[in-house]
Amino acid sequence: MNRKIIYIINPVSGTTSKKDLRPLIEDKTKERGIPYFIFPSVADGNYSFLHSIIKDESITDIVIAGGDGTVSGVAGSLLDEDVNFGIIPRGSGNGLALCAKISKQPSKALDLIFNGTASAIDGFFINDRFACMLAGLGFDAKVAHEFADHPKRGLMTYAQLTLKHFFSVKPFRFRIKLEKEKFDTEAFFISIANSNQFGNNFTIAPKASLTDGLLDIVIVTSQNKLSFLLQTLKQVAGWNVLGSSSLATKKSAVIYFQTDKLEITNHSEAPLHVDGDPAETPNKLLIEVKKKCFRLIQPI
Repeated sequence: MNRKIIYIINPVSGTTSKKDLRPLIEDKTKERGIPYFIFPSVADGNYSFLHSIIKDESITDIVIAGGDGTVSGVAGSLLDEDVNFGIIPRGSGNGLALCAKISKQPSKALDLIFNGTASAIDGFFINDRFACMLAGLGFDAKVAHEFADHPKRGLMTYAQLTLKHFFSVKPFRFRIKLEKEKFDTEAFFISIANSNQFGNNFTIAPKASLTDGLLDIVIVTSQNKLSFLLQTLKQVAGWNVLGSSSLATKKSAVIYFQTDKLEITNHSEAPLHVDGDPAETPNKLLIEVKKKCFRLIQPI
């Protein structure tokens, strides 16, 4: 099949300069003799304007140069299209790319676009919003909301904001409803993970897989701040055993389980992030995995 590519470049994601990226994309794509188009990312995350272009130009691949939020916006808008998706990681965290072992070096990421293999991976929906990697309620979302408005990007800024909110954050009240059970909990945060990453190789759900048809749910419950820190580090280190939601009937510091869908009632109106981008805070979240919903170009 003759390939034809649309590149979408987020000009503001991450910390590195984008001025050399477009010439690199153009040079390497021309070397391959592949026709292409380049568009900037859009602030509202709606890429439905590409439907007609994909059809009229027989586009085979959509390549996103940006972070996880840009990837989920593009993929969510174009799930019904018969195209492959590629990533040139240019965000602050790049969790999906890291999970899929896609190089952060633009030249190597482009080589993968040309030589890799596209295979179907899962995503999920929170109400009507698509997520490719991770969503969170509570502490991490509070940090994500402030990070989005901060004039400086990068890991150092994120770490500073995390430390700032660590001392002031209070637990939020939630009700979790699954197919056969429900329970109430107070928690500092809830992570809904399709990949194992927060980003920057910070692993929150060690057993998560992009292709298992399940979401990993991590609930760090109300406890003193020292325990909160230690238990989160244990989770990141992979020391907490993947268990059952029935652990919630006990006083567990971390509740870690898998499911393909759940409903969360957000009693305290805890803030929400979707793939690192701040989102409106709903009172009720209906969350469901969408199995093998888009094809991602990955290392062979």
